[in-house]
Amino acid sequence: MQLPQFSTVPLYTQIKEAIRGKIIDGTYVAHQRLPSESEMISAFGVSRITVRQAMNDLQKEGLLFKVHGKGSFVALPNVSQELTHLQGFGEAMRFLGHETFSEVFGLETVTGSSIACSKLGLREGTPVTEIRRVRYLNREPISIDYSWVRHEVGSRLSEQNLRDKDLFSLLENELGQALHSADVEIDATAASAEIAERLRVAPNSPILRIERLTFASETKPLVFEYLHYRAESFKYKLKVLR
Repeated sequence: MQLPQFSTVPLYTQIKEAIRGKIIDGTYVAHQRLPSESEMISAFGVSRITVRQAMNDLQKEGLLFKVHGKGSFVALPNVSQELTHLQGFGEAMRFLGHETFSEVFGLETVTGSSIACSKLGLREGTPVTEIRRVRYLNREPISIDYSWVRHEVGSRLSEQNLRDKDLFSLLENELGQALHSADVEIDATAASAEIAERLRVAPNSPILRIERLTFASETKPLVFEYLHYRAESFKYKLKVLR
């Protein structure tokens, strides 16, 4: 990693952003040991205090952790999302400067289950579009999402645009579905074998499960979902006024 020769940005900020970029692009992976302070001083040609300030800032942001006597290591993603307004995971994380993408492992027309049809206001057995995705944050799996969309809308989705874009963004900007609101329930559960394998956690590990029903209008449900998050990596935040 080399710094620009001519820049008005402080050196510690340049170093911080260079390391952040390597974490986000997957050059440095979770739990990997980062170069030592001495190695960074030599590589960047800066003082120890400059390197230390950059590393301290990254630690405060939750991108790395330090082990006494062993050095600094890349941390698992640990982020939070506000519950004050309706926002997709990708939208929220990109606003915070994180990289996100999806691995789609299921997109098909299925016979709607009793709960999916009930939530979507359809007769039981009505065809719906089922979407199954792994969501990644900074190249690490963060959630497994199972979504059921009314078929007249969901049939227009493709694996390619679901990989690169948020479902909410696709619905609004490409399929003309203005979103109104969502009912959200949050609970704790144990990871099934499939979820554990795809999230890279042990079977039956505690995970955070979000049940979300999103409406296209006040009375028209459009998407019903179960979102399963790694418990140690994700949390929702909500400010409550008395």
